[in-house]
Amino acid sequence: MKTSVLVTDGHFRKTLAVVRSLGRKGVQVTVGERTFLNTSFFSKYCARRLIYPSPRHAQDQFIEFFLEEIKKNRYDCLFPMEEETLLLLAKHHSEISQYTYLLSADLKKIEFVRDKGNLMQFAEKIGLPAPRTFYVSPSLSLPLDSIPFPAVIKPRISSGSLGIVYVNKKEELIPSYQRVHERFPFPIIQEWIPDGGGIYGFSALYDENSRVKAAFVHKKLRMYPVQGGPSTLGEGVEHPQVMEMGLSLLKSLNWVGVGMAEFKVDPRDGIPKLMEVNPRFWGSLQLAIVSGVDFPYLILKMARRESFEPILHYAVGKRFRWLLLGDFLHFFKNPQRFHLHPSFFDFFDPNTCYDVVSRDDPLPFLGSVATLFTFLYDPEMKRFLER
Repeated sequence: MKTSVLVTDGHFRKTLAVVRSLGRKGVQVTVGERTFLNTSFFSKYCARRLIYPSPRHAQDQFIEFFLEEIKKNRYDCLFPMEEETLLLLAKHHSEISQYTYLLSADLKKIEFVRDKGNLMQFAEKIGLPAPRTFYVSPSLSLPLDSIPFPAVIKPRISSGSLGIVYVNKKEELIPSYQRVHERFPFPIIQEWIPDGGGIYGFSALYDENSRVKAAFVHKKLRMYPVQGGPSTLGEGVEHPQVMEMGLSLLKSLNWVGVGMAEFKVDPRDGIPKLMEVNPRFWGSLQLAIVSGVDFPYLILKMARRESFEPILHYAVGKRFRWLLLGDFLHFFKNPQRFHLHPSFFDFFDPNTCYDVVSRDDPLPFLGSVATLFTFLYDPEMKRFLER
């Protein structure tokens, strides 16, 4: 019987990476999304397409749809790709696991690490370096004399750079904090870690007993927003200190499934500082795959109960580029746009892979362009654009 998997959130680049990785290995990939116009539906490796209720606005109907689908059709593995779908499916993990393989941390653990306040306190508890963090009381009294400037206001829970505000002067702090607080209650305040040391993503896979099965480190070469956000150009690297810190962090959390921790190296002391943890697949997943750490396929092997040695070594120097819209936006917003290294106009570097553009599978590019039309009539797509 042919291997079959179900992947959610067809809009996203990381979803397309899963579809292509498994589809090229002969796996029958079913992709779900709440709209037909989405990038992954256009892939030649997408064998079947599902339109499901909105996991944001129709949660009960979404779960009912999924349970009916996995009962009716056999799937060897389920891949939730975004936090909204992951949270809903993790909530029903025990029931879902009766019909298919779902590798994820439990719901409480996912919610714990999503909260940057919880995460920073946990890092302090286990002695993991992190930016100095300040927590605001319910009375909204700010410890102005203790906070170093520049400072960063961060929502406790948000995606990418959404809601983050940089504050340069003491007098700017209170009005800036109140603006963020109105949308994201009680954000944290952190010292700003200067640029220059580099930003690194540590991604890993843990089994049900919190044993590491794979790990990968990449460096962000360009981002959007320019001052800090998702990677628009990244490179697979070796960084033993980041690797060790990431493994220690997720092991201390008794993690299960995939997770990504971001570290920023402080040029003042050369030490990586923990910035955040994403309890799900990350945007530059394709880079890990082409570097030899095929996280989706490894999870499928685990679903099949196939044993393999942990993968902690991989090819370095491979690059991944999020061209549309990420790197174009970086180019237009970066004052040093004509002095980038590597150059923005280096489109044919043999060591660089692209997120959507592919000679082997060209139609998802049209799908990503077609997705833009949904902004004309679909209010929920505004949230997708913010991410």
